[in-house]
Amino acid sequence: MTKYILQSGGLKNQPDLAKEYFAELLEGLGDKPKLLWCFFATLPDDCNERFEHYTKLFEPFMPEGVSPVHTNATIENFKKEVAEADAIYMHGGGIKSLHDILNKYDVVKLFNGKSVGTNSASSMVLAKYAWSCDERTSMKGLGIFPIKFLAHFKSNYGAEDSRGPIDWKKAYSELKQYKDKNLPTYALKEGEYKIFNI
Repeated sequence: MTKYILQSGGLKNQPDLAKEYFAELLEGLGDKPKLLWCFFATLPDDCNERFEHYTKLFEPFMPEGVSPVHTNATIENFKKEVAEADAIYMHGGGIKSLHDILNKYDVVKLFNGKSVGTNSASSMVLAKYAWSCDERTSMKGLGIFPIKFLAHFKSNYGAEDSRGPIDWKKAYSELKQYKDKNLPTYALKEGEYKIFNI
């Protein structure tokens, strides 16, 4: 069984929920779990810098008594690195780059038996459909989960954008009406998450 924790973004601004999130991600994995950090949704040149930044930033959110062994994922050795990890954390960022990389794999098989945590864009990529806060339109994901996903719901994400703040009511409505109207729509506020076991 694989445990997926789909999260909406903004973890650093929601410390209590961040602690819950990482407690779920690392539950039952011992006091020194191997945690693979995946920053494929960012520019390749930024991955190392983000790894250093976020492992330090998120350290206070780790469960008491748990000191993960951190590894930064690489595109070249991703399959091997996943196999060696106990848990995988996939950060947010750009949807297309992460989608293109994960689309090369049988994702369900790749993550089989692992604990997988996602954040914003990486949650959207695993959903059947999602609404992109950057593109401001609905899009197709990998379809690992038969759901629709809207990240950063009702936050100030994009408030300084030249297009103006996001109309969250409109975004939700657009996603709800997009393609298969029978799929459940998850519009999560920042820090919130949903757990799926498959």
